Amino acid sequence: LYITARSAEEAQAARDYAAPRVDAVLPILSAEAPVAGRAGDIAGFVDHPTYRDNWPLLVAAPDVWDRVAAGEAVLVNEQVWRRAGLSLGDAVDLGADWSLPLAGVYSDYGNPEAQAMVAADTLRARYPDLPGLRFALRVDPDRASGIAAGLRDEAGLAPQSVVNQAEVKALSLDVFERTFLVTGALNALTLGVAGFAMLTSLLTLSNLRLPQLAPLWALGMTPDRLARLEVARTAILAALTWVVALPAGLALAWVLLAIVNVAAFGWRLPMLLFPLSWLWLLLAALAAALLASLWPVLRLTRLPPQRLLRVFSNAT
Repeated sequence: LYITARSAEEAQAARDYAAPRVDAVLPILSAEAPVAGRAGDIAGFVDHPTYRDNWPLLVAAPDVWDRVAAGEAVLVNEQVWRRAGLSLGDAVDLGADWSLPLAGVYSDYGNPEAQAMVAADTLRARYPDLPGLRFALRVDPDRASGIAAGLRDEAGLAPQSVVNQAEVKALSLDVFERTFLVTGALNALTLGVAGFAMLTSLLTLSNLRLPQLAPLWALGMTPDRLARLEVARTAILAALTWVVALPAGLALAWVLLAIVNVAAFGWRLPMLLFPLSWLWLLLAALAAALLASLWPVLRLTRLPPQRLLRVFSNAT
């Protein structure tokens, strides 16, 4: 649960109510200050397993959490790290004649601002007037709704002052699921359009390939065998297209994630590989190609001999 009180008295009442009922009360402190020469904010946190076990560190010194908790080092987000060209151990300017060595870098997707993290006591020592109106409650998800209701009813918090992370996450996942449904529909539509384009191309090529197929027919190959040959040729062409397109697509994705995204936003998304999806893509390509070849192949099996003989008469 995330709490944002309207006054110090309300914040204290919320802490008094929550303390015996939750696993931990984690203050959320923040001060606007320059970070490595850029406008941003410095966040203060208490040393707790919530951070040690879950914080997404990209680069870190071996004793990162102990040093930061002791006020001897600082964490910065990926944006600061990349734009300032920092390395572990470099001094990070935090304004007001204050700097600390860099002990770790954490991912901070979607945040355009510079941000640093230090121990809460260290931040309070530098900014003693920071209001303690915001804090997080570490609580079992099954009890979160009941405690949230108690904070509103007994501690007097406004409904908008209590945010249930599980509800926000569920809403976000629902939005993503709907987005993926639309993406799946667009993928199916794209595959259908590609299959139709293949069909029209194969219909056109079926007439152009008659001069190549007629000699094979004259040598004794039946129309059915020629049709099987055309199906195999189409399947091989689809497989070769997959072989060429897959590395090209992966290379393009890497460029977008590792170069374009970093240059534009200052942070990099991880590139995850799904080989099973590649196999499904191959099967979909083969299925689309084979379906697109059915009509041209069917026309080939029903082609009258006179049409094939006409190829030789035209050649003379």
